Amino acid sequence: MVKKKSKSEWVFDVFNVLIMLALAVITLYPIVYVLTCSISDGNQLMGARGMMLLPKGFSLDAYKAVFNNPNILTGYRTTLIVVVFGTAINVLMTAIGAFLIIQKQFAPRKILTYLMIFTMFFSGGMIPTYLVVQKWLHLGDSLWALILPTAISTYNLMIMKSGFESIPDSLTEAAKIDGANDIVILFKILFPLSKPIIAVMVLFYGVQHWNSWFQAMLYISTRGKYPLQLILREILLINDTSGMGATGSIGDQYMIGESIKYATIIVATVPILCIYPFVQKYFVKGIMLGAVKG
Repeated sequence: MVKKKSKSEWVFDVFNVLIMLALAVITLYPIVYVLTCSISDGNQLMGARGMMLLPKGFSLDAYKAVFNNPNILTGYRTTLIVVVFGTAINVLMTAIGAFLIIQKQFAPRKILTYLMIFTMFFSGGMIPTYLVVQKWLHLGDSLWALILPTAISTYNLMIMKSGFESIPDSLTEAAKIDGANDIVILFKILFPLSKPIIAVMVLFYGVQHWNSWFQAMLYISTRGKYPLQLILREILLINDTSGMGATGSIGDQYMIGESIKYATIIVATVPILCIYPFVQKYFVKGIMLGAVKG
């Protein structure tokens, strides 16, 4: 027998659906607006006001200008390098740290855990961090300055720690009896059984590196090493569209410059959006798995 919903349950469901639809509209409209402006004609876009769901005219000149800009291409290259190598180092270091603090035979693990949690609430600040990176580690104007100082996120480490703890101890104990060392246990037992957690870590760290621009602004001085988000910042805030290939009068360059800003946002955002569908099935499972034990 299928139980019929009561009137209050129907009201609750309708209310939830309306709230979700409102949130979906609020979330999607900025994306639609930016996409619409990026393919609009620059002359008509200048006079547009208010909400806009359809493009004003149609033109791909902004995208042509974006892909003709060598700064965008070098920014993509730098960002991809940082995302790939940075995420790999992040996941590896976080896994090693999580594996270390779940070892019951490791005496200082509780003290180490408290020290790591302490860093979630207190930090040395921007100036001491800058001095450490520049003067002590000598990473100035190096892509390593965008990777090593943020090699481990304590929050992510706690999630991975909880995920590792959800794996039965009997598996690791059996592996030790068979002669497996810690490296074998980590990479051949914990890693394969923690794919949802690993996928979530890849997503968190990858998005963090992709969106990061402040560290690059602090440590990178060579323009050829600028990541994509720093180039995007220049275009949006400093209004620097030089090298975009726009020709004609100053007025024409200004009008296409408005479309270029929106086109650059789309170009910088679409790649990371394309990753979400592939890791979405692991996302909720990984977060819930990491939240089972604290």
